[in-house]
Amino acid sequence: MSLRLGDTAPDFTQESSEGTIHFHEWLGDQWGVLFSHPADFTPVCTTELGATAKLKDEFARRNVKAIALSVDPVDAHKKWIGDINETQNTTVNFPIIADADRKVSELYNLIHPNASSTHTVRSVFVIDPAKKVRLTITYPASTGRNFNEILRVIDSLQLTDHHSVATPANWQDGDEVVIVPSLQDEAVIREKFPRGSRAVRPYLRLTPQPNR
Repeated sequence: MSLRLGDTAPDFTQESSEGTIHFHEWLGDQWGVLFSHPADFTPVCTTELGATAKLKDEFARRNVKAIALSVDPVDAHKKWIGDINETQNTTVNFPIIADADRKVSELYNLIHPNASSTHTVRSVFVIDPAKKVRLTITYPASTGRNFNEILRVIDSLQLTDHHSVATPANWQDGDEVVIVPSLQDEAVIREKFPRGSRAVRPYLRLTPQPNR
């Protein structure tokens, strides 16, 4: 069964390019981005892992740990990392899970038979410190992921977890946000949003983004 938003991300123990990973223990109290790849030594995946490595500081600023997965074994991962580092001008700084037995792929429903009966699809999961799945996106094999969008969603989740707001279409960090409809008490609104708010419609109220 597919994982749904709010489900607990399945725990697992599996080998990786950085040794044995006990997933929930490895995550600790941080956010996680788990993303899967059809196979090692493939062109789009090579660019994706390079892009993720270059975002190390951005992930760290958001208290996020990245971890990749492919069904190939550890020795292939380590050889592939050399290619990634050289071709993408970076250093891979996160583990790649070796899922040759498909254990993690089955837990996260990463084998889609209509796409491939053997290779994992290009999925991404954002997992919060409570180990809950907060975002799932699956891309076709021909399309590389937009990691700026993944960071944008994490920014939104971390903001809206702590304030009574939602983020509108195409929101970027620093833009106006939406006051949630469940908040109706004007005194509470003034207290929560001292920089003011504006009502475009009774159900569409905007306010400057609170400090994260």
